[in-house]
Amino acid sequence: MTTIKFGMIGGGVMGEALLSRLIAREIYQSKEVLVSEPQPQRRNFLVEKYGVGVTGNNQEVAAATEVLFLAIKPQVFEQVAAELTNCETVGTKGEQPMVVSILAGVPLSKLEAAFPGYPVLRVMPNTPATVGAGMSAIAPGKYIQSHHLELATGIFQAVGEVVEVPESMMDAVTGLSGSGPGYVAILIEALTDGGVYAGLPRAIAAKLALQTVLGTAKLLAETGMHPAELKDRVTSPGGTTIAGIAKLETAGFRSALIEAVKAAALRSQELGQ
Repeated sequence: MTTIKFGMIGGGVMGEALLSRLIAREIYQSKEVLVSEPQPQRRNFLVEKYGVGVTGNNQEVAAATEVLFLAIKPQVFEQVAAELTNCETVGTKGEQPMVVSILAGVPLSKLEAAFPGYPVLRVMPNTPATVGAGMSAIAPGKYIQSHHLELATGIFQAVGEVVEVPESMMDAVTGLSGSGPGYVAILIEALTDGGVYAGLPRAIAAKLALQTVLGTAKLLAETGMHPAELKDRVTSPGGTTIAGIAKLETAGFRSALIEAVKAAALRSQELGQ
């Protein structure tokens, strides 16, 4: 009988995104993974596409030896935790599996109360993880050791970049990278509408807007250039770019983004109370 190393509760979009990369990169073999998912149709899909084990019983997943991954909605956390309370799970080398939670707003204190004595890690990923370009922030609990961090980093590097932060920063992370894809989507949509207003066909305007954002991000990432330096390089005296930037400043573009991050971070804090 094959040992289940990676157990996942919840087989939704984010869970599948991680699962697909872990298997593609051979971090885990399909036979080492068990996913608990309440919807039979979804279970069948995961089996057919990834060859993993599936179940409708959360307690079966709790037998994983390395990682117990929570990819459920925060609203059902207490119900799921209650189901797992009586499960005895002993991992490799006599250790309990690391509990990894991507539940927004559920603090480490609540997670550790539900899994007493377990190494617990709280993570805030974002939706670009579905295409391997995500940003994940990890906050370790009090029983997390260096080998746990190494394992968790490897798991989330499968879907993008990883940073470690204290839990006190997790609401700010949620406001910036967790909610950030929504802000960027609006930026791209607005640039497209601007192109249409200026006379471009929508399909061409959309392609120009999307590639401009993608290319600029790649340029900054690969060169390490400060955004302000790039802005200075493309604004010539009396030119078109500085005219556009002046309008952005008049409209409070920077302030709007700052306030968006602040508002989202505050809402994250409220949801965690």
